Amino acid sequence: MPEKINENNKVSVIGVIVSQFQFSHEVYGEGFYLVDLSVNRLSDQSDVIPLMISERLIDVKQDYRGRTMEALGQFRSYNRHEGTRNRLVLSVFVREFQFMEEFTDYTKTNQIFLDGFVCKEPVYRKTPLGREIADMLLAVNRPYGKSDYIPCICWGRNARYASTFEIGTRIRVFGRIQSREYMKKISEEESEKRIAYEVSVSKMEYMEEKA
Repeated sequence: MPEKINENNKVSVIGVIVSQFQFSHEVYGEGFYLVDLSVNRLSDQSDVIPLMISERLIDVKQDYRGRTMEALGQFRSYNRHEGTRNRLVLSVFVREFQFMEEFTDYTKTNQIFLDGFVCKEPVYRKTPLGREIADMLLAVNRPYGKSDYIPCICWGRNARYASTFEIGTRIRVFGRIQSREYMKKISEEESEKRIAYEVSVSKMEYMEEKA
């Protein structure tokens, strides 16, 4: 049975493919692969965003590095077991894509819309320079009782607003997906570099309904 498409989780990204396909998992004989897309910000920086794509959509044996792709889909999460802990792994689940020969409008390279529920108390803080930040975790429902858990980061007025939300509050979020490197401590002597993915919120709407 084809999965019903939800309108509460929509992503559009345009960037350059910077990796080859790597096998992720198989569902009912259908293989899913990860490939990295480098998406420019309006500044000189870029975000490297993992795309999850079916072998039925694209020839995963080809090397598409250097090609510009537009991908439409959803921001998905799953828990990967690592020893005694679970790690939240995020990627863009691709439903449609196209290769582009030329692209110039960099204001539209990275857009996401989510409609979900606050599932963890927002964490509000200020940087040493006084910039306000709030971290939120949003549960976005999928069909068949599943949910995706999406970390979001808010700034300024949005951060102050987010700090007032209770667990279960329904909100709509508009923004962009960003990647961020950090060091994960493995043991007393050892750390490793990892990449976290989150939604940088540009606009929020409070919805009356609660979970």
